[in-house]
Formats: sequence, structure tokens, C-alpha cells
Amino acid sequence: MTVARPAESVNAVIKAYDIRGVVSDQLDADFVRDTGAAFARLMRGEQARRIVVGHDMRASSPALVAAFAEGVLAQGLDVVHIGLASTDELYFASGRLDCPGAMFTASHNPARYNGIKLCRPRALPVGQDTGLAGIAEELVSGVPGYDGEPGTPTEVDLLDDYAAFLRDLVDLSGIRPLTVAVDAGNGMGGHTVPAVLGALPQVTVVPLYFELDGSFPNHEANPLDPKNLVDLQALVRDSGADIGLAFDGDADRCFVVDEQGAPVSPSAITALVAERELAKEPGATIIHNLITSRSVPELVTELGGNPVRSRVGHSFIKQLMASSGAVFGGEHSAHYYFRDFWGADSGMLAALHVLAALGEDKRPVSELMSSYTAYAASGEINSTVDDASARTDAVLDAFGGRAASVDRLDGVTVQLPDHAWFNLRASNTEPLLRLNVEARSQEEVDALVTEILRIVRA
Repeated sequence: MTVARPAESVNAVIKAYDIRGVVSDQLDADFVRDTGAAFARLMRGEQARRIVVGHDMRASSPALVAAFAEGVLAQGLDVVHIGLASTDELYFASGRLDCPGAMFTASHNPARYNGIKLCRPRALPVGQDTGLAGIAEELVSGVPGYDGEPGTPTEVDLLDDYAAFLRDLVDLSGIRPLTVAVDAGNGMGGHTVPAVLGALPQVTVVPLYFELDGSFPNHEANPLDPKNLVDLQALVRDSGADIGLAFDGDADRCFVVDEQGAPVSPSAITALVAERELAKEPGATIIHNLITSRSVPELVTELGGNPVRSRVGHSFIKQLMASSGAVFGGEHSAHYYFRDFWGADSGMLAALHVLAALGEDKRPVSELMSSYTAYAASGEINSTVDDASARTDAVLDAFGGRAASVDRLDGVTVQLPDHAWFNLRASNTEPLLRLNVEARSQEEVDALVTEILRIVRA
């Protein structure tokens, strides 16, 4: 049995959807070794015989992977190492090999962080309610040992198979020539983009920050923050590229800028991909989270599809993808989920859909995407609060007379007249309230934001 740990230190690292913390301070080799053992016990109980493991370019990743593998092997399960990988490449490996997976990455977090994203065979998610809580309990009480034979490690390179699989899902053979500026942010996009797009003769890639460097010397690998798009926007304009793509650190999210360097809303990308998937499978189900633009369910309904609303968070969408048989799901945060990719998210696959749509159309990106942008939006605005519940109640009191409806699927969503709405959600990990507002015009959005924040931050 391994050494028991304080519950506080374990719970500080095991989050709602993954494991993440500061290397050495919160996440060291001993902790990760025991985590590997606990995950192996969980998977052995579900008849798994091997676990596939990949990692990003962070300096701490190889040593943590080695420790995790030791824990898995000691519990009698084999380990398949795929080496450097994006998170969606790890999901591909889990699906293709039909075995559980562990991806070592802290996504867009700074260099001092690392973490583990776990999945079951065929990329099914492991969250608090589906395994992480049990792993945490064993880390606190001590992970029982195993008396059987240890597992065996092997290595396999799946990058070319991953790239070919994605290209088979989206036909780009007939598109017009495109120049694509790509900012990999020194993350795993620098590893996967050449493999996927480099084989397409119609696509010329203009690379930016493709050198794998977990210290992130140029900017944070978090395209959700506008300041991290500035270099890509300049590159698109200077190079005359048709489109710009930005990937986060583990390259599971993809952000788009148009030919003028203007950011394209992930909601608009969701609508575009939904339209393409519905053209292949009329009447299919499309998942969208509750703070995605209303233009998404409206378009899906107009095209005869079935829009299904989800809570925010990849584990909720993945569960809905599986239970509803949805062909596609999209989030405001640029996570895009595909039934044909085992219900998992792939920024690269979403990028291929966008390039296919653009390459099949004579219009520039700005004109192509304008039909998918019916509303103005605030983006997510965070406020630090002492009592999220009390602040939320105060906002509801202020809007009670104007609200057409209020629901509590995730936080509170208030529908107002003339298509305006807002959502307030408390963070699971920080003393924050997150606000999203959408309305017909930017002026109406700005007025609502001002009014709501005045109450929230009172």
C-alpha cells in the first residue's frame, strides 16, 4: 500500500475534469506514480489490460510520464507510450487501440504547471463522478498493492495514423488554394499541424511559434485571451493569408481569425460545422452549451436538426454526445466534439471543417462567417465575489420584472425580451462569478453588462 496523503493536498490537485497543479509543489513523481496505480486499479476493475500514455512539450512531462507508468505497470497493466502528442491525438490513440488513456498536459496554464487528462477506452471521459473522486479517495487512504505480474511497456508512433484519420473525415481534395497562418504558441500544434496540413497540396502553411517549448517564450498558449492573438493577427495581415488558426498548449482547441485579422466567434464556428454535419446527416442532434450563441440552436432548428442544450464543461457534453447520439457538439471556449472522433473534442478536426468550407466558397472568411453571426455578445466576464449565491440572487431580484424566463441548468440563465439573455455561473474552483450576455446589438449588450456588473460588484 502506498503512503496516505492529506485530503487537502489531494483535492487541491484533482479538479472537476482533470488533475492539475504546480510541479514539485503540488504535483511530483511520487504523487503521479500513485495516481497511475490508482487509475490502473480502476481500469483493471473494468477489464482493461493496458493504458496508452502521451505527453505535451513541457519540461516536466517526460519524468512525470515515467512515474505514472511505473504506477500502472506495478498494478499489472501494460503501458503503451505514444510520446509527444496533442490531447486529441491521445484521444485518437484511446479510440483506435480501444484502451484507457492518460494525457500529460496543463493545456494553456503557465510553464510551472502540469496535469493529467484521463479517459476510458474509446476516449470516454473520466471526471469527478466517473472516477476522479475514487482516485482521490485512494490517494488519501493509500493505494493498495498488487501481487500479480507487472505489466509491460511498449512504444508506438501514431502521429501519421492520426493525421490520415482526420483527413479521411473531411474531404479537402477539391478546395481552392489557401494560405493559412498558424500560431502554435510553442505548443503541440507545432507537432500536429505539419503532419495534418503538410500533406495537403492545396494548403500553404505560414508557421508562427512552431518550436516546441514548454516555457512559452512568446506568449501564453491561451488563444481565448485576446492579447495572445495579436501576433497571429499581424501575421495574417502581413502575409496576406486567407485565414489564421491559433491552437492552445495541448492543441485540443482551435481559434480562428479572418483575413483581416478579426477574431471569429467559436459560436459561429459551431454553427458552420453544425451545418456541414447536418448536410451529411439530416435531422441529426447537435449539442451546444448554454452560453453558446442562440444563433446555433436557431440555425440547427431551421435546418431540421435537433439542438440539445448542455451545461458548460467537456464531461457534460461528452456524456450527452454518447447518450443522445449527437453527431457534433460545440462550446464557446472553442472545444468541438465529433461523433466520428469517438465523441471527443478535436480542434484540428474543426479546423479542417473550416478550411473545407472556406475552400469550397469564393468568399473571404469574413463574408463566409457573417451569416453565422446574428447577435452581439459580451464574452465571458469574471468578477471576484465573497458570496456568489447572494450576488446572483441580487441580480435576479433586479431583473425579476423583466425576465421572460429563468432556468438553472448551469448557474442562472435569464431570458429577456427581444432575444436578449444573460447567464451567471459560479466558478467551481475560484471565488468568481462568470457573466455572459447576448443581445441584438452591441449597445444593448454593453448596457446589460454595465447594469449587471454594478449589482455583482456592489
